[in-house]
Amino acid sequence: MTLPGGHSRITSGSRRRWSGTVNILDGMAERVFPDEKVASLPHGVEICYETIGEPDARPLLLVMGLSGPMTWWPLELCRQLADDGFLVIRYDNRDTGRSSRMSDRRVTRADLVKGFLGRRIEVPYSLKDLAEDGFGLLDHLGIEKAHVAGVSMGGMIAQTMALEHPERVLSLTSISSTTGSRRVGWQDPKLLPALLRRAGRGPEHYVQGSVDFWRKIASPAFPGSEDEVRERAEMTWERGVTFSGVMRQMVAVITQRDRTDALGRVRVPTSVVHGLSDRMVHVSGGRATARAIPGAELTLVPGMGHDLPAEVFPTIVRAISRAAARAAREAA
Repeated sequence: MTLPGGHSRITSGSRRRWSGTVNILDGMAERVFPDEKVASLPHGVEICYETIGEPDARPLLLVMGLSGPMTWWPLELCRQLADDGFLVIRYDNRDTGRSSRMSDRRVTRADLVKGFLGRRIEVPYSLKDLAEDGFGLLDHLGIEKAHVAGVSMGGMIAQTMALEHPERVLSLTSISSTTGSRRVGWQDPKLLPALLRRAGRGPEHYVQGSVDFWRKIASPAFPGSEDEVRERAEMTWERGVTFSGVMRQMVAVITQRDRTDALGRVRVPTSVVHGLSDRMVHVSGGRATARAIPGAELTLVPGMGHDLPAEVFPTIVRAISRAAARAAREAA
């Protein structure tokens, strides 16, 4: 069955069920989020999502990074993408925002150290599981194929989606991300203490910690407003933040496989965007991603850190749109 705009709709099928315990944060947020909906996926996870744009536009799945809810995709960026002809789908990964909390397995700092050192640890879920959540959301929306863009950990998930089910990914955009190789995309070690800072001491503690961390990773060439960062952090807290959830996502990141060789099999049109001043994921990660994927287009942004400043919105829109245009030409 075909949707307007030439996109196919899935009529049947389901994925394996997830057997862990899920806590749904009903009524946790103080603010009202009227445009958000919840998808109950076949494997037991509930994903909160929002769509922006015309229903018959080109579907674009936006995947956020570590600990970030969908609202970390700036609404103005989403609107610019919608104006460029996309149906934007942004969502909370599991363990963030208003999506499911995976409470059956707690992760300790010792687990993180062991995982970083390559020792065997129990992993609550993997990047592949997070990729399956993305496909499950597309199934829920009746979308067989979509353009996929991800930032940071979301870029890792987006790459995994293109590897696991390439027939469902129309184009790929990887932003501020890396291949999983330990030799590239490293993090400034001075950031680690702030990453391991607990979020559960109340909203004031979380908001101030977010502002302090933003100062460390923000784009030096595009200084933003601290008030905007505070407002975003307040909304993030109200949507739901758990230290245990962040730790589970961190384990998924540090135990990811090196995708370098596998990315050589990716044939979907790909854009890679990376800031030259990124302290969270060194620019070598973006360069390696573009080098690994045949025909990938690399855009390096001077002065961009590990955030999404408004000055970079046009660059991101162009990168996503160029990959989508290549996909359309190749399909013609």
